[in-house]
Amino acid sequence: MTGAMPAVLGAAWSLLAAAFLAALVLLRRAPAWLSGGGGGVSGLFQDLIRYGKTKGGYGQRPAWLRLLQVPKRWFTHFYVVSVLWNGFLLICLFQAEFLGGSLPSWIQHMHHALGRDSQSEDMGNQHFSVFMVLLLLWLHSCRRLAECLWTSVFSNGVIHIVQYCFGFVYYIAVGSTVLCQVPTNVRNGEEFSAQICWYHIIGVTMYIWASLHQHRCLVILANLRKSKSGKVVSLNHSVPFGDWFERVSCPHYFAEVLIYVSMGVTLGLHNVTWWCVVMYVLFNQALAAVLCHEFYQKNFSSYPKHRKAFIPFVF
Repeated sequence: MTGAMPAVLGAAWSLLAAAFLAALVLLRRAPAWLSGGGGGVSGLFQDLIRYGKTKGGYGQRPAWLRLLQVPKRWFTHFYVVSVLWNGFLLICLFQAEFLGGSLPSWIQHMHHALGRDSQSEDMGNQHFSVFMVLLLLWLHSCRRLAECLWTSVFSNGVIHIVQYCFGFVYYIAVGSTVLCQVPTNVRNGEEFSAQICWYHIIGVTMYIWASLHQHRCLVILANLRKSKSGKVVSLNHSVPFGDWFERVSCPHYFAEVLIYVSMGVTLGLHNVTWWCVVMYVLFNQALAAVLCHEFYQKNFSSYPKHRKAFIPFVF
């Protein structure tokens, strides 16, 4: 039964990844009736994959679809939940790992329900790796929350209510997935220095590098709507330049994938479940990047032709 939980979680994330891959393929390969706007299947499909600036320009949306939308600036709520939930999980794991405590009973029940034997064999530094990744995930959520509150300038764009609800589920699920990678019989009180390995150093270094670039790109986007004094002067969209924007239309999405890859490295490269999470993030961000790239090309005739949508020189 020790492999049941990773299999269940991996399968769930793989299904999500496949769903977004299918949406990406449909968007690029589907007949015109599916790629167009309007109501019915076409309208619902477009409404579920688009948000913000990409939601306009694909046809008039029926009134019933416009009722199922909330402001895009509510993205901030996702990070509030993520900071609180993943912070709570981090405290639980810290107490169990280093203060001689134990995981809450409901977490242990969840492990057992998914087939995680409390006497599962530990793989090297798995416990400390999980703690590190949960810490990185929490720090990522804190930074994104701060950027939403004090850096980003949101327009009047909207998101579908399904996307909004899915965001809450995602940020709760991703932290829970990390915690489920450690057996319930956590070890107590080993030295930090004895557990630090080469992949922790490489993973954290990559995480910092990708996070810095993501922050720079978000600052560039925000400054497009600000004066030199920092005052917001416009909510219109403009063509961004600088940093990774010189190569791709959505470098902040690319950086997001790199951040999750860095967590996979921090876990020791062997955690199949987490690579399923990475595949989901990859296809999710790729879909959003393609839509943004098409928006820029459609609305700015002088848009740089050498820019890719998502991955420099590749896609």
